[in-house]
Amino acid sequence: MPTTKKFVHVVNFYLKPDLSAADVKKFEEGVSSLGKIESLIVFNVGKPAATDRPVIDRSYSYCLLTVFNDEAGHDVYQEHPVHLEFIENCNMLWDKVVIFDSETIEL
Repeated sequence: MPTTKKFVHVVNFYLKPDLSAADVKKFEEGVSSLGKIESLIVFNVGKPAATDRPVIDRSYSYCLLTVFNDEAGHDVYQEHPVHLEFIENCNMLWDKVVIFDSETIEL
């Protein structure tokens, strides 16, 4: 029976605090370009929501949520020219990234 597990890749970006509006736009355009990568089945980029509870971490600047059919799809994404170009063109705009990779569970 084929697996229904999905591979989830979440990246929280912590942008440098002194970026110009043009730099932020460059980042937003760059990160949004990742949505063109064919192996994606879910793609979302967002800023922290206004929710405020003690368990919510809102310290990041942008959150990238991507979902793939499997780890192989994620591996294609990692080596894709669009992804490599984004890193090359935008890595100077962030102080750090925090990545969470997970596989969905089957119940």
